[in-house]
Amino acid sequence: MPETSFIPGADTARAYRDALGCFATGVTVVTTLTESGPLAITVNSFTSVSLEPPLLLWCPAGNSLRHDAFVAAERFAIHVLAEDQLEQAEHFARNGEGFTQENWRKSRAGTPALSGSIARFECQKFAAHPAGDHTIVLGQVTHVMTRPGKGLIFKRGQYGGFLEQI
Repeated sequence: MPETSFIPGADTARAYRDALGCFATGVTVVTTLTESGPLAITVNSFTSVSLEPPLLLWCPAGNSLRHDAFVAAERFAIHVLAEDQLEQAEHFARNGEGFTQENWRKSRAGTPALSGSIARFECQKFAAHPAGDHTIVLGQVTHVMTRPGKGLIFKRGQYGGFLEQI
């Protein structure tokens, strides 16, 4: 297959997005508690930044209707979704509301804790920095929860998981 080369710009935006899609990422849902109730957003722009202090980052899009609420949030939780949580990932990608008594509870830190995730990182906002059409939100991790399970993966515009080793 031939190699493709280009300079990122308005004319090559689709090719640039396709190139970024070559990198598989885990799928997370970030939650916070607002004055009107729990709010969530599905993101794959999540990474560890520092072990000491324990810092994570994620990047909400500036054009998201949920952007301002999350950038202003002093506390939030990042949930690493399990392979069987595709429906939840898709729901919170479209709509930040729609919590039910069965799918969440309030954590000790006061953030919405979703049921079924394989990891949850409770965070205190450390900093937020404008970065192009997104904002880099840094959180200092105050508590972690994990459970066994395989994570939901996103690559080339599709969700999936790892194949079982035989």
